[in-house]
Amino acid sequence: MSLKDKRVLVADDLEINLRLFRALLEGEDASVLDARSAGEALALARRERPDLILMDIQMPDLDGLAATRQLKADPETAHIPVIVVTAAAMKEDAARARAAGCDGFVTKPIDVDLFVEQLERVIGKGQEPR
Repeated sequence: MSLKDKRVLVADDLEINLRLFRALLEGEDASVLDARSAGEALALARRERPDLILMDIQMPDLDGLAATRQLKADPETAHIPVIVVTAAAMKEDAARARAAGCDGFVTKPIDVDLFVEQLERVIGKGQEPR
């Protein structure tokens, strides 16, 4: 499945990362929503219902795993796939992400081809809203 015409919410507190993800995603013909905090990401996800969420783990207000747990506990947003994006690359980090309900795990620095493949794979597996 392609990212074309998909809406992707990117949650990251660093402007440079938001710009990088926007460029990558728009290059794949996806539309991008930006959130600079986990709280903003939660509000946008509930209001906009994106096709996919890219969630940074380390954000100042609430960590991305806690935000993911909230999204997955809410019947209105539980179906939205969440891919965590982090510089933490240990096996236990990936296990914590899975336990929080994340549908994918991407480490920084990003391999662009693998990144796009994983996003397409996760969107292809996405559940229908209930």
